[in-house]
Amino acid sequence: MFELTLQGVKKYMEATLVLRDISFEVYAGDKVGIVGANGSGKSTVLKLIAGLEKMHYYPGYPQTSSPGYDEGLIHRPSGATMAYLEQMPSFPEGLKVIDVLNMAFEDVHAIEKQMRDLEEQMQTLTDTALEKALMKYSELVQMYEGEGGYEIQEKLGKVCTGLKFNDAFLNQDFDLLSGGEKTTVMLGKLLVHDPDILLLDEPTNHLDMDSLEWLEGYLKGYKGIVIIVSHDRYFLDHVVTKIVEIEDMESITYKGNYSSFVSQKKENMRIQFEHFREQQKKINSMESTVKDLRDWAIRADNNKFFKRAASIQKKLAKMERIDKPVFERRNMRLNFKQAERSGNETIKAAGLSKSYADKVLFKDAELMIRYGERVGLIGGNGSGKTTFLKMLLGEEQPDAGTVEAGANVMAAYLPQKITFKNEDQTVLECFREDISIPEGKAREYLAKFMFYKNTVFKKVKHLSGGERIRLKLGMLLFQDVNLLILDEPTNHLDIDSIETLEEALEEFAGTIFFISHDRYFINKISQRIVALEDCAFKSYLGNYDEYKREKAKQIAEPQMVKSKRQRVETVTDENLKAKALAKIERLEKELGALEAAMTDELEYEELSSMYELKVIMSKQLDEALEEWVGLE
Repeated sequence: MFELTLQGVKKYMEATLVLRDISFEVYAGDKVGIVGANGSGKSTVLKLIAGLEKMHYYPGYPQTSSPGYDEGLIHRPSGATMAYLEQMPSFPEGLKVIDVLNMAFEDVHAIEKQMRDLEEQMQTLTDTALEKALMKYSELVQMYEGEGGYEIQEKLGKVCTGLKFNDAFLNQDFDLLSGGEKTTVMLGKLLVHDPDILLLDEPTNHLDMDSLEWLEGYLKGYKGIVIIVSHDRYFLDHVVTKIVEIEDMESITYKGNYSSFVSQKKENMRIQFEHFREQQKKINSMESTVKDLRDWAIRADNNKFFKRAASIQKKLAKMERIDKPVFERRNMRLNFKQAERSGNETIKAAGLSKSYADKVLFKDAELMIRYGERVGLIGGNGSGKTTFLKMLLGEEQPDAGTVEAGANVMAAYLPQKITFKNEDQTVLECFREDISIPEGKAREYLAKFMFYKNTVFKKVKHLSGGERIRLKLGMLLFQDVNLLILDEPTNHLDIDSIETLEEALEEFAGTIFFISHDRYFINKISQRIVALEDCAFKSYLGNYDEYKREKAKQIAEPQMVKSKRQRVETVTDENLKAKALAKIERLEKELGALEAAMTDELEYEELSSMYELKVIMSKQLDEALEEWVGLE
């Protein structure tokens, strides 16, 4: 059982300390989730394990060290293969998707090429040279088999089916794919490679629900080590067996999935607070005793009191202080303005049809969303979710039918890809552009969205994905809103920020209509799921788990009916067989009795009538036997 170990890792980026003390162990078969706020160093830890980020030790380390140099050890199992999910891959021009996937088998293909070359040579070799070539060929065949050469197509097929890579997609130019599609292909390449250690940085981004659930099942059955950085709490709950939290540049390990980690951390903080409170009582008592002893020493002019006070003071200085746990860390503070309510019919689609070339997205689709509902729209990638939002906002026109917002609707839209009119503006300038608000008030408001001090002067084009969402949310929530339209709102937010957003949405009095692949978020917010199925909208009451139960029930019911029908048919067949057998036994018994009676001395007429009866009963017996055989 190989293991991967990080021990006391301290890491600097130039002169900035980014990790102070990272320590954890991972064994074969472990599925580890690394969690923490954005910028806490999660991705840096993955890159250190992968060897993409190097440790810069002071000369002579570990015997000698110096401030500003890295410290700690990273032990990787010898001979273990490792793969890291690249977020921004680059390959030579002209490669198809299938070519990129096949790059996972470069070593196998190299062995295969040697085998083909040797096969050609063996056609002209003789004697000793042929014998040596055969031995070499045998070695290559063993290597090819050991590297999984005969399983290439099976592995490719399994991953392509799970991630929905059809023939058309496999033959597309890799360079022409979107960023999300490229990431998905790189994930497929990693899974096909089947390494001993899988390092995945946000693997669930850009995957639809079916692909997410397939990936969960694939990773749960994975035999090697899997280390995942993810903000997808539902995914972490269903895959990982251990959580490593990075907080204040240090790591703490928890056994179990994400929900288990949350409850353990809460209990640990409660215990830490109790110990902190008890220690503070002790410290206060000792400090009070020192003060009293010094007062007595001065009044009585007695050095013994000074010595005792000094002794207690030394104990206080040596005492290892327990930190007060931080129950609420700095995060967004969201609140919504109470706007006038809209009409009861908030979003309405009637007879909606929309196609792109041969791709039909909607056909005579109907949808009604009423005031105050929280509705999650789900469906596979490319099923038309974002297109529907664009038609609702007037950015696209339907081919037929209507889609519109109801009376007195004041909508705020958070798009999946966030852009601003002028990317060269500062955060403060961007926020104040279309509203009249003093700078001081604007900075006070932006602080609620974690733009503190000089960060308000940061240019918009330099903002991270999470910062762009926070700024856009701030701009939207400053308006009067009674309808929130959200397209993947949890993308780029860390878990703490997602939970803050969830709390704010729960207090929002208006209507919420959103698209999300974050199943934990859907469970928390939605009261109704609208699924895009067969070019139409289908509603399911409840959250995502209830939707899944209903779908499973729909699949199971026909099977149950079929199974029940089969059982009924089986029972019926058995009853018929039993009746047929009983009839045969009765006829045989009656026929035997009749034949026995015919041996007696009888009158001709009586014997003749008994013979006719025997012929009839024999015919009935033959028919009963045929019926019984037919039921077998």
